[in-house]
Amino acid sequence: MLITVSKQGDEGFGSLQAALDSIPRGHKSEVTIRIKPGVYEEKITVGPEAPPILLLGEDSQLTILSWSDNAHTLGPDGEPLGTFRSGTLNVFAENFTAENLTIRNTSGPGTGQAVAAFVDAGRAVFRRVSLLGDQDTLYTGCGKQYYHECYIEGDVDYIFGAATALFDRCHLHNKRSRGYITAASTPEGEPFGYVFLDCRITGAEGVSEVYLGRPWRPHAHVAFIRTQMDASIIGEGWHNWGQPDREQTSRYEEFSSSGPGANPAARAAWSRQLTDKEAAEYRVITVLDGWHPEGY
Repeated sequence: MLITVSKQGDEGFGSLQAALDSIPRGHKSEVTIRIKPGVYEEKITVGPEAPPILLLGEDSQLTILSWSDNAHTLGPDGEPLGTFRSGTLNVFAENFTAENLTIRNTSGPGTGQAVAAFVDAGRAVFRRVSLLGDQDTLYTGCGKQYYHECYIEGDVDYIFGAATALFDRCHLHNKRSRGYITAASTPEGEPFGYVFLDCRITGAEGVSEVYLGRPWRPHAHVAFIRTQMDASIIGEGWHNWGQPDREQTSRYEEFSSSGPGANPAARAAWSRQLTDKEAAEYRVITVLDGWHPEGY
């Protein structure tokens, strides 16, 4: 099934949510929703009953999904939404793919948690997607998730959650000093949490002392493999969130980091530099437990 969404309303649906809602209940085969360039100001939900969905934009710079809720925004019940209901795009489907899009939360800095993409899906793929926000830009709730050539920006804990998520050749951008890139909550016993392969980290002008991560839950796992890091990254690299006991259970790893922010000698003593043999195990098909998203 192919559905078109156009901001001009001259073809298909004028709203992405309307297009999603038009899919017949019980439909099982893949649905491609082609999104023509434009700024779509709407809060979007892909429900758990949805078939495999592909949101296909024509140009990631010109095809923009945008909303501005934050944790303090009042919901229909008059109560604050909280972090987990603040998302612009909310994905609960078992199989989901997005390509060539920008997804943003425009709540702004200092407004609290404001999620751009809330991804709580069994298998999710993002290719050439820009995720824009400040605090809590990307929530990775569960399942296996794959991000390829994506741009992700934020200031505090802007990639957070429990999923096994692999970031392949992505660009991470720090917007504020003394922030944190990741806040993983990897469940105990999971072999992988967040894995960054051949990525790049930059900071806005004057930004410094940014941590690679802090453990939202005790067994957080994050690995940066062959990542270019600019001077925005603090030498220590990792923060224990004020809970020294998590230094014993968290797994924070690096291999062959480069650039001014790569400083293995200064890294927190409870983090690890992987050996060549250990780093060789960090491949897409291994991290994602036999699933290779390029074949999906």
